[in-house]
Order: sequence, then C-alpha cells, then structure tokens
Amino acid sequence: MSDLFDKIKGKLKDNARRIVFPEGLDERILTAASQLGAEGVLVPVLVGDEEKVQQKAREFGVDIVNTEIMDPNKYDGMDEMVASFVERRKGKVTEEDARKLLLDENYFGTMLVYMNKADGLVSGAVHSTAETVRPALQIIKTKPGIKKTSGVFIMVRGDEKYVFADCAINISPNSQDLAEIALASAETAGLFDIEPRVAMLSFSTKGSAQSEETEKVSNAVAIAKEQNPNLVLDGEFQFDAAFVPSVAEKKAPDSVIKGDANVFVFPGLEAGNIGYKIAQRLGNFDAVGPILQGLNRPVNDLSRGCNSEDVYKLAMITAAQSL
Repeated sequence: MSDLFDKIKGKLKDNARRIVFPEGLDERILTAASQLGAEGVLVPVLVGDEEKVQQKAREFGVDIVNTEIMDPNKYDGMDEMVASFVERRKGKVTEEDARKLLLDENYFGTMLVYMNKADGLVSGAVHSTAETVRPALQIIKTKPGIKKTSGVFIMVRGDEKYVFADCAINISPNSQDLAEIALASAETAGLFDIEPRVAMLSFSTKGSAQSEETEKVSNAVAIAKEQNPNLVLDGEFQFDAAFVPSVAEKKAPDSVIKGDANVFVFPGLEAGNIGYKIAQRLGNFDAVGPILQGLNRPVNDLSRGCNSEDVYKLAMITAAQSL
C-alpha cells in the first residue's frame, strides 16, 4: 500500500494541487489536512468559519498552519461565484436562491473546483453521498459521452492491484452504463500504473447461461469494444474465468483475457458492493475508495465511518486525478 501512495506522491511533488475539504470542522478532516499540508503533498483548503476552524484545530491538537481556510460568508468573490452558478444552472435557480445555496459548504466547495480556484474536492465524512455528489452532477457534470458517474475501489494486497467497479453509485446499470463504467475504470487503472485488462462479470461465461442479465453484460462488451477497440476487454465472464488461467483456458480459450484480468466490472451495485467487501474482509485486501469517475473534475465521497488515514489517501488520489 505504501508503494502505491509513494508513486502518487512522486507525481504530485512538482504539481501541488489545491484540494477542497468542505467539512472543515471535523477532526478526521483536520488531522488529514494537517498531515497533507505539512508534507507539502497538496494544499488543503478547509471550508468554514475561520475562527471556528482554528478553535477546533486547537481542541484536537492539530497544526493547520499549512492549510488555507475559506469562509463562504466572507468570500470576496461571492458575486462572481453567484453569477457563474446561475449561468451554469441555465435559469434553474434565481440569483437570490443561488446566493443562499452557495453558503452550503459542498456547493461552495464544488464551485471553487468548477471555477478553477481548486483542483478537486473531498467530502462525505459528515455529509451523505447525495449531499456530496449532487452539487458535482449539477455543476461539474460528467465528461462528454458519459451519462453517469460511477464509483470504483482499488483493491491492494502486497504487490497486487485490481480495480473493482461499480461498487458505490449505480444500482442497476444497463448495457450502455456498464460500457461507460468499463471505459472509465480502465482510465482510472492507468492512474495507478495498472495496464488495464478489463473483465465484464456475470454468472455466465461466454453464453454458458442465457438470460436478460447475461445479455445485458454481453451487449455492454460489444458497446465498449466499439467505443475503444484497442482496450483489452472481454466478457461476459464468471469471476474464476476472468481470474484463474486454468479456468479461462477451459471456459474461454479464444478470449484476449487469459485469466489475467485486473479490472473487474460487476453487473450491478449489489454484486459489486458484496464483492469488494468479501475481498476486503476474507482476502485481506485494502480497499481504497470509493473513487468517483466520469466527472469533468475530481470530486470524491468519503464514508461517514472513515478515519483520518482514509481522508489522507482519498485526498491524494483526488489530487492525482486532477493531473
């Protein structure tokens, strides 16, 4: 795990990024921001009333001298931000409503990213996923050609690294969604020096069973291959056919995936969420994430059960996504 983040630190060394933390009063956020600022890995931007943030830092015994604090109530550029927000929402909010909404930490922080005053955002230690993701979808929006964002985990155990998707966002993706998730996950893999070999998972391998569920995955494979014919990708696979060479040889001998997949796209959130937790708890993998992908600018969502180390790691990943 340390090797993974050492490489990220190396990428960030001469590219210090500004990462926004809307939950500037939370002990875990302050602890991680203090460490990140002290190491010079990135510039933490804490959102909140400066006096209250400083008071909390003193209470927790945390040094935040190497961070910045921005208070929506005292922000000099609020008029510009309001105008930009109204324009972005294309008449869906009035100037008066925008001014009220932008006092919300997540909306304020997301606008800082949208207006290029910060490079990414990490929230969710206190707020729900919806409260973190909604402003991002309304303001930053998804990349061209991508309709939905998705969430992946990087599964790490020693020298092993795998990408599991989607384990966080889309409950019942259709074929187009799965294709988008596969392509975005391959791109995310590259951030972690993983040469993507993508397996689209199901309970069937290459037509061994037929149902609407298996056809959804096989159709997704066709869509993804058409959109990126150079990507090493195939399916549908049962997990063992994607991961075990001897099983792959028997079940899918003609596939470009030879039991050597490292990016696994699950057919639905139920399977993805269960799958990563089994690998984490029974396989002793570290699960890094969820990492949101598909957005124009990086915004990531913490679990409310996170610790300061989780915040630290996800902030570095967010910074790496912005490079």
